[in-house]
Amino acid sequence: MNGTDPQPSITSPCVKVCQLDENDVCLGCGRSLDEIGAWSRASNAERRRILENAAARLPRQDEGLP
Repeated sequence: MNGTDPQPSITSPCVKVCQLDENDVCLGCGRSLDEIGAWSRASNAERRRILENAAARLPRQDEGLP
């Protein structure tokens, strides 16, 4: 992280399931493989965006949709 964000770091949403689907999206947290890789360098704003994107993917996975 760049150290310019005064707020504490947003912690990883990892739930230790760590299995990727056919679209390289984690079945546990909903993050894409690229988002998982970028997490440690991401600012809090970027992490919030990643979390929003991941949350939007999870219901579709639960329903078995792409």
